[in-house]
Amino acid sequence: MKQDKSLPNEKEMGYLDHFAELRNRLLWTALVFVVFFIGGLYFVENIRDFFLNDIDITLNLISPEEIIWIIFMIAFVVALAATLPFLCIQLWLFVKPGLTKREQRISLAYIPVIFILFVSGLAFGYFIFIQLILPFVLSLNDGLFDTMFTVENYFRFIFRVTLPFAVFFEVPVITMFLTSLGMVTPQFLSKTRKYGYFILVIIGTMISPPDFILQIVVAIPLIVLYEISILLSRIVYRKKQEKHRKFMGN
Repeated sequence: MKQDKSLPNEKEMGYLDHFAELRNRLLWTALVFVVFFIGGLYFVENIRDFFLNDIDITLNLISPEEIIWIIFMIAFVVALAATLPFLCIQLWLFVKPGLTKREQRISLAYIPVIFILFVSGLAFGYFIFIQLILPFVLSLNDGLFDTMFTVENYFRFIFRVTLPFAVFFEVPVITMFLTSLGMVTPQFLSKTRKYGYFILVIIGTMISPPDFILQIVVAIPLIVLYEISILLSRIVYRKKQEKHRKFMGN
């Protein structure tokens, strides 16, 4: 009886040990984030100048809080992008004991892809902003009024466009991971394609100016990402089915 009573306690201690390990890994991640945040503060002038070199407009500063917000927001985005691989590695190390050798190797390969896609999403969103959205917004004025952009509104506009693209560029990797876990199938993604398109068009309208053509142009890359997700899901699902058939055959 004593042995039976000790089993729940042992399980509880096991859960507590896992939570403690996860907490420690997240604390290390938070520390790395702070380090990169400080690094972002150090290089904030170079990053800010990079954003300002691509525009031919004058930004106006209305209040001191604006420049403080810009500095911290730039440092935050830099720290977020730089910390992402470390966070992924910590999560991988946390789940590693429960994975097979093959699963460890495959899941580890996701980490650089996640970072590359996140940065690519930021770059693509910035390209869309500079080449399409900002020229369209400026063309609406047509020389009728003096154009005045505040520092905060301009950079808030940039982050409003770039950050959603950075997140949505992760959709293919997330889809592959969920497919490998059996939580998503390519059949489900194909069946719900029209609903996915509808949601993506809505998102396109949220991150772009109120122009139908421009909203469609912004939504097209998101739709392409959705189709790529379906394709990758099919590949993962097919390999998973083949592995299952081989196992049942043996």
